[in-house]
Amino acid sequence: MNTDIHRLLDEAFQGIEMTPDAQDLKEEVRANLMSRADELEAAGVTPGDAAHQAIAELGDVRALLEETADAAPQRSTDAYVALMQRHRVRPKPGFVVRTVVWSIAAVVGITLAILGASGVLPLALGAQIGLFGMASTGLALLVGDSLSQETTTNHPMPQNRAAGYFLATLLGAFGLGFVALVAFGSMPMWGIVFAALGVIASIILFSFLGATQTNRHKAWTRQLAAATPPNRFEREPETAARFGVYTAAIWLVTFAVIAVLVFTVGWWWAPIAFVGGFALMMLLLARMMFTPEKSDKKS
Repeated sequence: MNTDIHRLLDEAFQGIEMTPDAQDLKEEVRANLMSRADELEAAGVTPGDAAHQAIAELGDVRALLEETADAAPQRSTDAYVALMQRHRVRPKPGFVVRTVVWSIAAVVGITLAILGASGVLPLALGAQIGLFGMASTGLALLVGDSLSQETTTNHPMPQNRAAGYFLATLLGAFGLGFVALVAFGSMPMWGIVFAALGVIASIILFSFLGATQTNRHKAWTRQLAAATPPNRFEREPETAARFGVYTAAIWLVTFAVIAVLVFTVGWWWAPIAFVGGFALMMLLLARMMFTPEKSDKKS
């Protein structure tokens, strides 16, 4: 074994921070240098000269490190694409057909209901509510059925939980439909109560489902992401649960304020309260995600 290789290689890496990538490169270069030195010695070169010549042919190791760092993202992307192709799950024909049908129902329902509410089509209030119900059901079925399908990266969601998302979408979309009817003047102002009930119930249900959601990623996806630190909510489930509860409280208060504004100064003030509630939720999210963690506080 040519021991000069190890000494010269250590000298070449002097002053370089030995990160995991640098250490991997050093070991790879060591193996290549040993092989090259053996070839030179077989050709009659002395061990010392063979070691120096192999190191000279290597060049600047800092340039090699930069090339390795530049190529790493591309290799990572190529590996991810290869795994995606290997584990690819094709959509079922039945699901594709259902998606088209429910999308058409949602678009037709929303379009006809808005045309009726705006007076373009002579539709009774009951028909307008029914059309919004049809559109809301189509959207809810689209969400629930999509979540219950297996994907390339995720296992299918259990039917009961997918039904929960179906109900949350149905309530939220139907509530927004009542908002549209009130805004167009097709329904009296008291209709905002039904809108608030639907939207608030939807937010509460979505918050609960999101806070209690378990990991559906497949094993190959979890292994690929093992080197990436999880987000705050994954590391601290109790923080995610608090965020869900606080969010529900924020929107309960927001829609209560909206109802008061609608019945006192007019519905045109309602968007201001909505924007305020959304901004407060974003500030809460920032505080939850970026405040010092428990381990940091203890240390």
